[in-house]
Amino acid sequence: MLPAGRHVRQVLIEDGVLSAAGKGTLFIECSTIDVATARAQHQAAEQAGMEMVDAPVSGGTAGAAAATLTFMMGGTDSAFARAQPICEKMGKAVIHAGGAGNGQAAKICNNMILGVTMIGVCEALVLAETLGLDHQKLYDISSKSSGSCWSLNTYCPVPGPVPASPANNDYKPGFAAEMMLKDLKLAQQAAQAGDTATPMGAAAAALYGLFVNGGGGSTDFSGIIRMIRGN
Repeated sequence: MLPAGRHVRQVLIEDGVLSAAGKGTLFIECSTIDVATARAQHQAAEQAGMEMVDAPVSGGTAGAAAATLTFMMGGTDSAFARAQPICEKMGKAVIHAGGAGNGQAAKICNNMILGVTMIGVCEALVLAETLGLDHQKLYDISSKSSGSCWSLNTYCPVPGPVPASPANNDYKPGFAAEMMLKDLKLAQQAAQAGDTATPMGAAAAALYGLFVNGGGGSTDFSGIIRMIRGN
C-alpha cells in the first residue's frame, strides 16, 4: 500500500481531480480504504476549499441492484447534509458515523463482525452434518434463538434455507472472498496501529487468506464453508 500522503497526491493532485473541480465541490468516496488515507484525503479536499465524505457501503451487488445499500459516512455535518440525499437514492440507510475517516472505521469493524460470524455459522453447519442434523432443522432453530445473525438468517452458506443466498447459485458473489480478505486485513492493520487485541478478527483474516490463496478468491465469501468442510 502506498503511504497515505503519496496516495492522496496521486489520486487528488497528479490525476488532476482537485485542479479540475471548483471550490465547494463535494467528493463522495465509496471505496473501502484504510482510515489514515481517508483522513488525508479529507485534509487535501478541505485545503482546496472543497468538502468530502468517506462513504463505504454494505449490501453487496444485491443491495446495489435493489437500492438497499447501507452507507456509513465520515465527514463534517455540512458535508454529510449534502451527501445524504444523493446516497438515499441508492440505499435504505445513510448513517453519519462521525468525523473524517469514521465511515471507513465503521466499515472495517462491521466487516470484521461479518467475517467472524460467517466462519462461526459455517463451522456450526458442518458440525451439524457430522452429527446427522439437517441443515434446515438447524436453520429453523438457530434463526429463532441465540444463534440468530445476519450470516445465518440472510446469507445462509448452504443451499436451501435462504433461497436468495449465493449458496443456491454455486457461490457466485455477492461479496467476493478476496474483498472480505481485503477488509479483514484493513481491520488488522488498524488494530495493530492502535495496539488493539482482535484475536477473532485475526483468525478470520488467516482463514480467509487460506481460502483465497487456495483459489476461492473470486467466489462468494460464504463459500469458505467448502474449505471448512474439506472439499
